[in-house]
Amino acid sequence: DFLCISLVNGFMQLRYNLGDKTVILQSLQKVHANGNIWHSLKAGRVGNEGYLDLDGINVTQKASPGMNALDTHTDFFVGGVSSLNLVNSMAIENEPTSFTGCIREIVINNRELKLTATDPKGGANVGDCDGTVCGYTVCKNNGTCQVENSGFSCSCPQEWTGTTCEQSIHCSQNMCGSHALCIPQPSSFSYTCICALGWSGKYCDSKINFYIAKFVGNSYIKYTDPYYRKRDLQYSRISLNFTTNQTDGLIVWMGKSEDEDNDFLAIGIANGTLKVVINLGERISVPLMHSKYFICCDGRWHFVTVVQNQTCIKVYLDEELILFEDIDAQRKYTALNYCGICYFGGFEIGRKVNIVTTGLFQKEFIGKIKDVVLFQDSRKIQLMKAEGYNIHDGNSGN
Repeated sequence: DFLCISLVNGFMQLRYNLGDKTVILQSLQKVHANGNIWHSLKAGRVGNEGYLDLDGINVTQKASPGMNALDTHTDFFVGGVSSLNLVNSMAIENEPTSFTGCIREIVINNRELKLTATDPKGGANVGDCDGTVCGYTVCKNNGTCQVENSGFSCSCPQEWTGTTCEQSIHCSQNMCGSHALCIPQPSSFSYTCICALGWSGKYCDSKINFYIAKFVGNSYIKYTDPYYRKRDLQYSRISLNFTTNQTDGLIVWMGKSEDEDNDFLAIGIANGTLKVVINLGERISVPLMHSKYFICCDGRWHFVTVVQNQTCIKVYLDEELILFEDIDAQRKYTALNYCGICYFGGFEIGRKVNIVTTGLFQKEFIGKIKDVVLFQDSRKIQLMKAEGYNIHDGNSGN
């Protein structure tokens, strides 16, 4: 298997092979080769359907029957390879040669690679393309960088201010407390304060304590399991109570959620129904749903338990077994390596649920969560001791 992006006779070309056939896509226009113009390239595949977008002009290869997983398990090379003999003969049209030019802002599966002297695993004959203190990310939010005798300065768009245009003008005079994030609201020429866990109020200056966590849509809790290294990850278990009046929302995500290779166990609501998804290492996760039980909009507390016994998954709703499935009879992967991370209600500010979960869940959770127990622990986890933002006290009215 391979995936290769190359410059061929002035055109951009994407080639990939998932194990059965080589798919070739080529840009409709040529690349300017004068060395003065930056080009934006987006390329990849969804299953075996490929796409190649050069400066906003898109070419798509429609999906056809065949394999749909890229199994490479190799290093990722940019601009060349350690030995040209490594290049598959089908990966490029002509004899392979290394790239001459500048490359910046490489983003793979929503994560940007750091193109520094120290972050890559290795390399050779790579220099600083810009040659000045101004790089493309020095000035944020479309600010313009100018080289100065003392370093650099940023000329900021009218909505932004600060040394590197990092601060919204709407937040420049904010009154948010030290336990808050300022979120600009340009449409109303104002801002809102998003409170850290354990704080509330307009400016997040009121201390709160709770045992029921209330999520309002742009809320999340990130809990780190202190006993992770002592767990038997072939026999995982999580249980909790929740209530919601929404038809969609992510309740819990056990896993790092940093890239598609991370194991995870997820529980949420989809179309008013409980949805459980688990990935033990195959990248391909099978959603488990039971359409008989509609659990939104009723104002009731629901008790859900998910038990993983190697590849056998049991899901209990209100103490009734509603799903029982063996997701891999071959027992290829049997442990839930979730790295001790549990997200509740959503992910960090700015990370959208539908993007992080690649569409498995559509929205952040709106509702309440309590009584979370991991594995066979005798105590509920203390959500108050975790990290998070915009969590309200859900104790009242229960």
